[in-house]
Amino acid sequence: MGVQTTVVFTDLHGSTAVFEALGNALATETVTEITSRISQQCVQSGGRVVKTLGDGVLAMFPDGQSAVNAVVEIQRAHSIRMLRTPMELRMPMRIGVASGEVEMVGGDCYGDAVNVASRLCDLCGPYQIWANAASLASAEERQGTSFRVLGPINIRGRAEPCSVYQIEWHEDVASDFLTMQGSLDPAQVSGERDALGREVELTWSGNTRRFKSFELPVQLGRVRDADFVVNDPRVSRIHARLEWRNGSVVFVDASSYGSWVRFAGTKGSDVLLRRAECVLHGKGELALGASFSDASVPTVAFTIL
Repeated sequence: MGVQTTVVFTDLHGSTAVFEALGNALATETVTEITSRISQQCVQSGGRVVKTLGDGVLAMFPDGQSAVNAVVEIQRAHSIRMLRTPMELRMPMRIGVASGEVEMVGGDCYGDAVNVASRLCDLCGPYQIWANAASLASAEERQGTSFRVLGPINIRGRAEPCSVYQIEWHEDVASDFLTMQGSLDPAQVSGERDALGREVELTWSGNTRRFKSFELPVQLGRVRDADFVVNDPRVSRIHARLEWRNGSVVFVDASSYGSWVRFAGTKGSDVLLRRAECVLHGKGELALGASFSDASVPTVAFTIL
């Protein structure tokens, strides 16, 4: 018999590079220490750890509020620890949250909520928390948190898009995006169209181009043959590419010096990508080859339409 629950997936982004840097034994010890700490925090917050998955944790909570409280504290604590960690050894966390009915079989759990939470964890960027609408329906925005609408996102294996929100967990975040009220019908903000878009618009140095989903992937880089040229010495020849995956626009860094992603309304919460990727949504900017702190950095504005 199925049970109503809220499922949480956590994943350490960049663990492969850490294994290369530290070697298997030390890296395994490091990852295990982190996942053990996450598991302990889940239990302390009223959750149940179903299993650990290498560099990830699968947990269940009795309701959305307890899950939200837990993942916010987990993300805050982990991010503080990352600030004290050498750059090459950092493993930022991604978290997916989904409420729904699951089946318990032999101590494991199965069902749509498990699949959705896992997929949201895969799709979100480092340091992000994505949640489905059901998990936030009865949850409150407490001090330092807010729920930002991303809209409907296609989830592999589901016939219908899933209404998704990003949980802003920085205590100083003041998002000007739409936040969700407990009585909000997700259909009112989702509509029929995938909110992650059918087109992506890029602008740099007066040059604006639009690419339709069927035209992706496209390459961004310094060479003239790139689909979107950013002629700056800090930009790699082929710096990055945009891909279309399951209704999502994914930015994939392939550069020597990295890329920084800043979503509109989230200044101070920039996402650093070094040979990593991030789902783009709404509006924002891409700093190529240097961080936004460099006033001269080549910055590409993006809009997902």
